[in-house]
Amino acid sequence: MENREGQLARLLVGDIFHATCANGASLICLAEVVTRDRIVARRITSQDRFEFNRATGSSVGGKSQCSIDSVAPLPVPVFNVMLGLDRKMRLQRDPEKFKLDRDEKDALRFVDTYYAGNPLL
Repeated sequence: MENREGQLARLLVGDIFHATCANGASLICLAEVVTRDRIVARRITSQDRFEFNRATGSSVGGKSQCSIDSVAPLPVPVFNVMLGLDRKMRLQRDPEKFKLDRDEKDALRFVDTYYAGNPLL
């Protein structure tokens, strides 16, 4: 089995992964920049940016200590819904249109259990 560092090394720009913060916050993140030693990602639901050490998965800087805990690839239909949700949260300006549709709700429920069941080693 591939170790934690090896799994993190496979992350590329455009990948979606999960992290958890010390306060229990769940972060579904989209990788925006990946360098030899850093991963810069945007939280899909809030559009907050986080920076992680690529070797350890631990957050760098920021107010809360967070750690990448799953890089399991999502099934394509769920991945596509999450990309759509990211786009909606990033570009939408009308608060009424921020409401989640059925597919988005289903995808968020799915990732909650999926990532917990597929942790980094």
